[in-house]
Amino acid sequence: MADLTTDLIIKKQVYDNKTYKVSSDKIEGFIDDLEALKQTIYKLLGTEQYEYPIYSFDYGISWKELIGQERAYVRAEMKRMIQEALLLDSRISDVDDFDFVFVGDTCKCSFNVTSIYGNFEIETEVLT
Repeated sequence: MADLTTDLIIKKQVYDNKTYKVSSDKIEGFIDDLEALKQTIYKLLGTEQYEYPIYSFDYGISWKELIGQERAYVRAEMKRMIQEALLLDSRISDVDDFDFVFVGDTCKCSFNVTSIYGNFEIETEVLT
């Protein structure tokens, strides 16, 4: 009786550089490289960590932890949370030059991202 053999090799396909272009009301076409990375960042920043079971435990940021906290604490924690979350992405090498502006109960934060596609600025805001 002959042995059963196969030359089949299974490889995981990764599409980090190309994704669907998602707007607030539709999915339209594709984006890649820098625009795909920016979309990834905004999606991650807009997702409350542990809130949605579809995401892994390390996806998103626990913004709710900042509600009711002192401004100095919010600044330090936002910086730490953002850096930790974004530096998990192999396309990003640095996250720095943070600027915080408080308006009422909202903290507006801007920062620079250094990536394999170049440097760019990101802005986000959270309720404190």
